[in-house]
Amino acid sequence: MNQGITRARGHTLVELVIALALGLVVTVGTVSLYRAQRAAFGRDADTLQVREAGLAALTLIGQQIQMTGFVPADASQSQSTPTLFGCSSARPTGADENLACETLTSRSDGIAIRYVGDNVSTWASSSGQPTDCLGQAVSAGTSAFGAGGVLIVNRYYAKLSGSTGESELYCDGNGKSGTAQPLVEGVERLRVRYWLAGAQTALDASAVAASQWANVIAVDLCVLVRGAPQGRRSRYVDCDGANLTATDMRMRRAFWRHVAIRNNEADAS
Repeated sequence: MNQGITRARGHTLVELVIALALGLVVTVGTVSLYRAQRAAFGRDADTLQVREAGLAALTLIGQQIQMTGFVPADASQSQSTPTLFGCSSARPTGADENLACETLTSRSDGIAIRYVGDNVSTWASSSGQPTDCLGQAVSAGTSAFGAGGVLIVNRYYAKLSGSTGESELYCDGNGKSGTAQPLVEGVERLRVRYWLAGAQTALDASAVAASQWANVIAVDLCVLVRGAPQGRRSRYVDCDGANLTATDMRMRRAFWRHVAIRNNEADAS
């Protein structure tokens, strides 16, 4: 009986090289696709975070601007000082009754907002007192307005955090003046312009005279928000309408809002 002879046949070197090359191509393609998808996901997440930060900042400050000059109907007295004060590329400092401006390296504008707060217009503290922008209780002191009302003074501006190095929107409330705290991360610059009664254009704070703050009837508000480093340059339009290119590999976006002042002295005349 004849028995067949089976011969083992191995792969040639050429076949092995081809197989390795094909495997390498597939691996490189898979890694490249993963990296591209991961980068796209990172950009989308960063875009969403920037948008949320911008809208949150506009909402927070916009609501406060709408409160400017508010006094409860049962208040025993009216405010004796202008209810609004702003700084160009600076933040409001000094006593609440005599504010001044301190330059910021962030070039952010600053704004101080005054209104009479009670347990209806603000959240009450654990002790039942009206609160400022940071939830700090504000005691009546010498600024009592009857029925539990007290003068609330909130100051907003943007600067780099000393601890994280990131840009943030800050508020300094008169519940504990001089202890500003960050509210929204990513806000690089706050830009504020003011509309005077009868004016044809909005003005920077530096162009508003001390006697004109009581005549401000609306505010143009802009926040410039920056995201996380994304490894590529991006173009954006800043709060002044200039087309710029970010060289630090971070995306930026500006958000605008026009806010009418409801309780201004000029409206009552």
